[in-house]
Amino acid sequence: MINMERRKRVMQRSIRLGHCICDPKKPCPCDIFKEKDICLCAGERLESPTGPIELTKLVEKAGCASKIDQAFLKQVLKGLPAVNDPRVLVGIPAGDDAGVYDMGDGRALVQTVDVFTPSVDDPYMFGQVAAANSVSDIYAMGGTPMTAVSVLGFPVRKIPDRAMNEILSGGIDKMNEAGAAIIGGHSINDSEIKAGFAVTGIIDKDKIVTNANAQKGDVLVLTKPLGTGIVAFASQIGRADSESVKASAQSMITLNKTASQLMVKFGAHACTDVTGFSLCGHLSEMALSSGVDVDVIWDKIPLFPGVLECAAAGILPGAIERNKESCSERIVPVESLPQEMVDICYDAQTSGGLLIAIAQKDADDFLKALHDEGVSAAAIIGKVSAKGSGLVHITTDGSRKIPSPKPGKPATEPAPTEPQQQLAPAQSETEEVPCCADAVSSASPAKAGGSDIAKIKAKFTDFLGSASALHGLDAYTQQAMAIALSVALRCEPCLKMHLKKAKEKGFTQDEIDEAAWMGISFGGSPTMVFYEQLKNS
Repeated sequence: MINMERRKRVMQRSIRLGHCICDPKKPCPCDIFKEKDICLCAGERLESPTGPIELTKLVEKAGCASKIDQAFLKQVLKGLPAVNDPRVLVGIPAGDDAGVYDMGDGRALVQTVDVFTPSVDDPYMFGQVAAANSVSDIYAMGGTPMTAVSVLGFPVRKIPDRAMNEILSGGIDKMNEAGAAIIGGHSINDSEIKAGFAVTGIIDKDKIVTNANAQKGDVLVLTKPLGTGIVAFASQIGRADSESVKASAQSMITLNKTASQLMVKFGAHACTDVTGFSLCGHLSEMALSSGVDVDVIWDKIPLFPGVLECAAAGILPGAIERNKESCSERIVPVESLPQEMVDICYDAQTSGGLLIAIAQKDADDFLKALHDEGVSAAAIIGKVSAKGSGLVHITTDGSRKIPSPKPGKPATEPAPTEPQQQLAPAQSETEEVPCCADAVSSASPAKAGGSDIAKIKAKFTDFLGSASALHGLDAYTQQAMAIALSVALRCEPCLKMHLKKAKEKGFTQDEIDEAAWMGISFGGSPTMVFYEQLKNS
């Protein structure tokens, strides 16, 4: 039942102020009130949406790719005052995975916090990933997690309420598996979903494993494959292979607990978990903090299925470029390595594996123990070559190649949603709009049998949209084809629109001309005259 007296009182206050009291950026009455006759400021609530949920489609950057880049963080942290407390054994200046605080009885507290956007579509699984990722920092130090506090951002009433319950349930179940008790939490109404945990653990002071003690001759072991960021991005744009998505998700919900326990047992010298700063970022930081240079053999790095194919097709997320800006000056790949191979090493990982430096004499036994205990993807990927300034040399033995890109329909398609329950905009900012759709939809229906004609036009517009959507071809190739066809058919509005879009996509004039001349070769002299008249319009 709507409390009309309260609604009137609240809305009058907003109208006098000229601003909605819930959101000062909006006027009163707001669009929600106009469309749904609901005043959120007066405590009235929207009905919770129903239908399927695809979390990665609701965020801009998936998983740890949503984190602030390493270079920016270092710049900002420079100005912070120092924490001069002798009980802080590992703090902000160390740039390590977690902080360590001396308890004074031979034991220490290990504390960390991690929050990010969804890297998988299923809410329950996202909760598991968030928990596994958050607790990983404790494992990277060799600690045992004890308690956790949840942190959640959720767009209330914009997606089904049950998603929040499922995220928290997944997190609780995974923390139970880790042996950590969730003792509280904090939530905010946020436009993008975010979840994570602040985790506290304990550790023996003499068994702390930091990222700053890798030694000359150590072997480098990585316990999980790379590619979660690439797979998540491929899923966001509908180009992911189902096997890749499944393998990546299973890895992200897997705790680093066993690897951590074995690392401590075998006396590892240094460790970090590989997350948002990428293999290159975390390894170069380990090398720099330890005062060493390292060698990595590209072909030995474990990868998720489909990652090589994504790289070959240019399906590489923007977080790769941000990670390059942060640490590329310390990464030295051999010239024979294709750029795509190097790019994979900059991929932001979510709930990635542990990167461990261990004495060469113990490496084989350690790797066998990992495999025996179910950490089957663990592999030796390189070694600490010498004392140095933190350089990471990436070499290749030539055994792994980037495959030729193969056009084709993606193996997985986004789950259908009912029009009235759609959770995300039907058309993304990058999705192509058919050039004739506006003309069709704005044309006046015929007077005789107008409703039937309107239906025909609507269906034809839907067809144009489906035909123009990305399937096997990439957006760049489609744009070049659109220019060629617009010229060949001498469609003036089509050509004007596609020339504008091509320039927005970064086409050079030579590329535009080449596409146009493909159309001219089919259309002959009249199409050449047509193009020359319009190309600069």
